[in-house]
Amino acid sequence: MTPAPRKVAVAGVALADCGRVDGPTPYALHAQAARRALADSGLDRSVVDGFASAGLGTLPPVEVAEYLGLRPGWTDSTAVGGATWEVMAAHAADAIAAGHARAVLLVYGSTARADIRAGRRTANLSFGARGPLQFEVGYGHTLVAKYAMAARRHMHEYGTTLEQLADIAVQARANAAHNPDAMFREPITVDDVLSGPMIADPFTKLHCCIRSDGGCAVLLAAGELVADTAKAPVWVLGSGTAVSHSAMSEWDDFTVSPAAASGRDAFARAGVRPEEIDVAELYDAFTYMTLVTLEDLGFCAKGEGGAFASGGRLTLGGALPVNTDGGGLSACHPGMRGLFLLVEAVRQLRGEAGARQVRKAGGRLPELAVASGTGGWFCSSGTVVLGRG
Repeated sequence: MTPAPRKVAVAGVALADCGRVDGPTPYALHAQAARRALADSGLDRSVVDGFASAGLGTLPPVEVAEYLGLRPGWTDSTAVGGATWEVMAAHAADAIAAGHARAVLLVYGSTARADIRAGRRTANLSFGARGPLQFEVGYGHTLVAKYAMAARRHMHEYGTTLEQLADIAVQARANAAHNPDAMFREPITVDDVLSGPMIADPFTKLHCCIRSDGGCAVLLAAGELVADTAKAPVWVLGSGTAVSHSAMSEWDDFTVSPAAASGRDAFARAGVRPEEIDVAELYDAFTYMTLVTLEDLGFCAKGEGGAFASGGRLTLGGALPVNTDGGGLSACHPGMRGLFLLVEAVRQLRGEAGARQVRKAGGRLPELAVASGTGGWFCSSGTVVLGRG
């Protein structure tokens, strides 16, 4: 008889130092986050038999595991941009459920800001000019330009306004004001967003994520280890992954992201509906990402994201708190931000978010959260539904 799949819990989460971090190397931030996540879990490092990492080293995650003194029997180095960490979490949860690992550590660290400041890196992120990208790079079609083009299409199709997009940045900053770890906390207005320097039409500076340093870690563990953890578990209820396109010419619809597929599967596997979600942590390298992901996860109909996200709905006291730490638009964005979404979702479900803690009616803690990461220029998506147990 085939044994039933094991339940999978988030046993530990932690941030490394974030924001303006000029001293440590990316390896040191990985180690700092890993130590803190293990301490948060209360488990000994000896239980860790799985490891997942991407974005650092010639042979990730081999080099990072070696730096941390780990010899994992299960590894994952999936690299699909910002969605990497939700996709890795889905892989790790499946591996634990199947008995291929007991505890999997996911770690990320980056000094993207410090590298620019110190002259160790002199250019912005480039995906190269080979393969299908060769047909776009020659026209100066940068990463931000791809998102800007998609946003303009949504505005054309559905009447979405610049003011609606700007309001998403305003609400993210309002949430960041309650987060002592956020890089930017001063309030902004819609006029502040609209009057900023143009980056890629229609995005001005405040429509775009900040550049920061930082790292974080998440420890997933089999249900039988929960009795030994320091804190009540947060359970992985369901997940989904999807890819869409690489070349913009192969994207069927600029107004639909792969979250439409990953979200559908994650909610179905979790057995919950979008309207039951209490907190949503969504990848927000640009304001349009928040808007279209809300639509594609099913929180509102296609084309209604602008109106849905308006009027304070996304703030801590709103109907659907989104990016409760301030997100990539205000809190931190050291590169591939997807793992930070999982950390914040877990902290909200545990009731550990301090002044930014979301409360339901009667002061109750949130019970369900979703973390949805986006990679590339809406090329990939991973969605994870979490529940308090």
